[in-house]
Amino acid sequence: MSASLPRFARYVLALLVCAAMALVALPLVDIVDPTNIAMLFLLAVVLVAARLGSEPAVLAAFASVALFDFFFVPPRLSWAVADAQYLITFVVMLVVALVIGQLAARLQERARDAAQREARTQALYEMARELSGVLTVAQVAEIVQRFLADEVGGKAMLHVPPIADDRPHVRAVYENGIAMMLAAHESGYAPALLLPLRAPMRIRGVLQITADDVDASIFAEAHRPLLETVASLAAIAVERIHYVEVAQEATVRLESERLRAALLSAVSHDLRTPLTVLVGIADSLALARPPLPPAHAEAAASLRDQSLRLAALVDNLLDMARLQVGRTQLRKEWQPLEEVVGASLQATAAILKNRDVRVELAADLPLLEFDAVLLERVLCNLLENAAKYAPQGEIAIAARRQGEFVEVSVCDSGPGVPAGTEETIFDLFERGAQEGAASGVGLGLAICRAIVEVHGGHIRTANRPEGGACFVFSLPVGQPPVVEEDHGD
Repeated sequence: MSASLPRFARYVLALLVCAAMALVALPLVDIVDPTNIAMLFLLAVVLVAARLGSEPAVLAAFASVALFDFFFVPPRLSWAVADAQYLITFVVMLVVALVIGQLAARLQERARDAAQREARTQALYEMARELSGVLTVAQVAEIVQRFLADEVGGKAMLHVPPIADDRPHVRAVYENGIAMMLAAHESGYAPALLLPLRAPMRIRGVLQITADDVDASIFAEAHRPLLETVASLAAIAVERIHYVEVAQEATVRLESERLRAALLSAVSHDLRTPLTVLVGIADSLALARPPLPPAHAEAAASLRDQSLRLAALVDNLLDMARLQVGRTQLRKEWQPLEEVVGASLQATAAILKNRDVRVELAADLPLLEFDAVLLERVLCNLLENAAKYAPQGEIAIAARRQGEFVEVSVCDSGPGVPAGTEETIFDLFERGAQEGAASGVGLGLAICRAIVEVHGGHIRTANRPEGGACFVFSLPVGQPPVVEEDHGD
């Protein structure tokens, strides 16, 4: 009540309360002892302190003593005091009234403060509940703006990355994580406070709170915890939205990969039979008697080569689909790396004909546990890739031990890997050269990475200083079984 009345009105009301108490006590002047009447005036002081505050209570204390002396102490209707003992009564009454009034006023102020804190806590709870269900940063900004306008006044604005370069103060708070107070000329309108949106993982942006005018009372120390709490709740909401978006993107990407793998598997199975028939027809035409005319024989040979190439492509698609869905059963055995290197060179002999291939395998290579068929596919794909994109120059195969891994490299003398594609070149349907006559759909390197990773290794690529590309994959050494020697009887 005191907060809603002007100061002068509260003083007048305090005097009226004391006067009313005097009117109530006048009929009791001949019935009740004066010291008991003094208690009524103390009650008036308590009421004034509780409802109007401490300053009106002080005025009420002095007014009560004066009214008590004038109306109830002999001689009545006079300020004179016939008995000096009443002076002690006046002093005690005044002191007690002042003490009781101050205590009552302080208790009332604390009660009001507690009520305000409770209301503010409830408002914060409601804001937190609303923030827990938002889906966009714009909704977070709207809720924060409404809360601050209702609770402390002023305007709020959320700045989230990317932050424009024309906001140097906002960028500084975002990068340093330290709050900043801006004067009116710095903010361009009125004093403003910039608070970092400090979330559990990182700073998610900046909350700018601007006063309605040049009065910066909303930035008083008493309001600072509230403003920082609002910034913290907004930061948590923004971070939650970020991770929800990340989770949604990951889910969509995972479902897309599953759908693509299922389609690849289905298409591969459906194409295998007609391709096998095409290869058989091409072979039958080549063995026909009497022999086909030269032009027809050349067409039959071309049909056979393209059918075989398409069959290999379908096999790659099927293998990729199986590897992606985890249905490939590894037949891992402990064996030397030299055998699979030799088998790969033999399998690609037609592709590598008239090419200089150099093999350098370290003498101390241990036995490795791997699926020979799949690892041969890796080496064959890397050799075919080298022959395709580096039609001239030497192709080098090397293997050496590096700590707990054995690294195998296939290097060529071609144009190298385009800058910036060192990682994406291993993605599905990604080709190192976007233009040119080199055939392929970007499956070979993706299959290599899938096979190497399913063996617990890693594959990478880099350009050599002298020119050309190097593809390096690693295989874990592991613990080969101990073979006990049989010394006989």
